[in-house]
Amino acid sequence: MTTLRLAALGPLCETDAVRKAERTLALDLRLPVGRDELLTPAALIPGRPPKPALIAHTLLKPKPLSTVEGRALLVHSVAHIELNAIDLALDVVWRFPGLPDAFYTDWMRIAQEEAKHFMLLREHLCSLGYDYGDFAAHNALWDMAERTQSDVLARIGIVPRTLEARGLDASPGVKNKLVGAGDHRAGQILDIILEDEIGHVAAGNRWYRYLCQARGLDPVATYAALIQQYDAPKLRPPFNKAARRLAGFEEAELDALG
Repeated sequence: MTTLRLAALGPLCETDAVRKAERTLALDLRLPVGRDELLTPAALIPGRPPKPALIAHTLLKPKPLSTVEGRALLVHSVAHIELNAIDLALDVVWRFPGLPDAFYTDWMRIAQEEAKHFMLLREHLCSLGYDYGDFAAHNALWDMAERTQSDVLARIGIVPRTLEARGLDASPGVKNKLVGAGDHRAGQILDIILEDEIGHVAAGNRWYRYLCQARGLDPVATYAALIQQYDAPKLRPPFNKAARRLAGFEEAELDALG
């Protein structure tokens, strides 16, 4: 019988970006979870399309938002993040056994919301005369997934609580730039994404604290140690502290941001 964790490998290994999103959205969360299964992927993960070309993030250069190409480039960069977020959520589902069933259904629901985000952004990108893959992108999100693949605490502590939480900080500025350049539809999509991402980061906070409690660890001290151990990006202002509070960050954690 197919389980939810086994089913996650299908879209994770899918190499077509749109099909990846569609297959993720089609997954049935009512499947038995299979929490104790030890799974092995039948193909390389994550499945990647031939485009976009992946280059160092330092080589990616913005273009003026006064041009359609400049706005499309920025929308494309967000779409690329959302496609990576699908893979990150699916990877958590299959890779780490032995956790409560709610852990897996949470991350599968998150994968489906990331797929919805990707499809909205891709549709808008097409309306601008471009498509996903038309611009280069970076691989920083998946690089961190590979670095944290042996420890679920590190994965949950760093990916949703650091990298995705950074999206909460960046979203208002990106929205303001696009809306200021006249792209109101992009602004509407970013509002949808921000609302959902608060829930995603909240799930990261909830399961991070669950894992810390299970191991008898202090969440704040452990987070600082994980950031150093895995060389996670240093967080810089501005911080969207209102969104971070809604996502479950404690005041001590917000104070530590500066």
